[in-house]
Amino acid sequence: MFEKMFKLSENKTTVKTEIIAGLTTFMTMAYIIALNPNLLTGFGAEGQDLWNGVFLATCIASAVGGISMAFLANKPFAMAPGMGLNSFFALVVANIASAAGMTYLASFQAALCIILIEGVVFVILSVLNVREKIVEAIPGGVRHAISPAIGLMLLNIGLGSNAGIYSEKGGPFFAMRDFFGSLTASYAKEAMGSGYGKMVLTVATMFIGFFVIYALVHRGVKAAVLLGMLCASIIYWAGDAIFFGENPFAALGSASWLPPFSDMAKTTLFKFNFAGFAQIGWFTIITLIITFCIIDMFDTIGTFVGTASRAGMLDKDGKMPQMKEALLSDAIGTVAGACTGTSTVTTFVESASGVEAGGRTGLTALTTAVLFLACMFISPIAAIIPAAATSSALIYVGVIMLSGLKNIDFADMSQLIPVALMLLAMPISGSIGHAIGIGLISYTIIKFVSGKAKDVSLLTCFLSLIFLLKFFIAF
Repeated sequence: MFEKMFKLSENKTTVKTEIIAGLTTFMTMAYIIALNPNLLTGFGAEGQDLWNGVFLATCIASAVGGISMAFLANKPFAMAPGMGLNSFFALVVANIASAAGMTYLASFQAALCIILIEGVVFVILSVLNVREKIVEAIPGGVRHAISPAIGLMLLNIGLGSNAGIYSEKGGPFFAMRDFFGSLTASYAKEAMGSGYGKMVLTVATMFIGFFVIYALVHRGVKAAVLLGMLCASIIYWAGDAIFFGENPFAALGSASWLPPFSDMAKTTLFKFNFAGFAQIGWFTIITLIITFCIIDMFDTIGTFVGTASRAGMLDKDGKMPQMKEALLSDAIGTVAGACTGTSTVTTFVESASGVEAGGRTGLTALTTAVLFLACMFISPIAAIIPAAATSSALIYVGVIMLSGLKNIDFADMSQLIPVALMLLAMPISGSIGHAIGIGLISYTIIKFVSGKAKDVSLLTCFLSLIFLLKFFIAF
């Protein structure tokens, strides 16, 4: 059944490999299940009912997007409410509440109208092939740099911001900034206080997991990334119990295993506040929709191109087959997110971990989608996966994606400058879309000042102008 449905033999993969890849992807992005409702509700400050509603919306919308990707595009990309976009959405909600004098819930429901419109616009643009044309307008050098730039961003997430430690000294403290960035170990210990021990355990865990993954890959083990993460998890749990006297499984005993559907029905499910939406003001509405569209579009395009390049899914012209269907799946996920009650759903860069584990078809995306649905019932299990274990996978995948740099012509300054700026911008800004924008702007300027303006397509010029307006003028 799966063979015919997902063309496994044609894509040189198996059911076992695809399922393992889907599980690997899920484990690297399972953090979004709890983090997204935390960010959108002020870590529960806006009420447990809304938190529960956003929690279920996160699971359902991620599953809808993944299922669409599986059956429409047959690609191994997973979706969920995008990081960065969810923080921006929460800021928009807070600003609406302050400006219009509405409650946070009413403002939240008004902001969902913006996400709904964005999703519908993307569905139309995807059907009309407009988004695919935008992909084709990205210059070759910039396109080749997307994959290694994403690799640096994954390294930054894995080493820099995935496992924050808190203590009586404050926090969060991070491995690269506060542990490796300290001049001496004694200074780091003083700065972090009681959190230093947890930091040592975290750093040891992520690097042991990373080298276990490499050792397994070197021996040809297909489930290397997943097994490395499991090994890292066991090490962290054991260290937590032995050195800190904590039971990593304690939360399972008091956890609720029943999905809070009634809370979702009261707060987020098809709860569009169009009356409140009209109070925002049309200029603000238009600029917000454009902003969400630009960030989501280029985050998605960058993830597709970068991950597909690493997996060998691009054709001889550097294009990904079924791009239209993949982009349509992304749009469907966003509409589903608006209807259930969460911010923009986008393709997750963590999909690269599943691709590295061998995922090549929609069965990987379907596996991840099913696990998101299951998390409505087993979310406490996902919550005990330590961040240090997911860091191991992100570091490994990030290193692997740097190999895309071999496709860059370093002797051509019109390629090198945009690439260098993208490589810096992506991990620093945390936005794939913004980094691509900087790459497009610099490429266009370099071609114009070097007298080669004819090499720049009109669409590339237009996109560069849009990003200039976004960065410096309008929104």
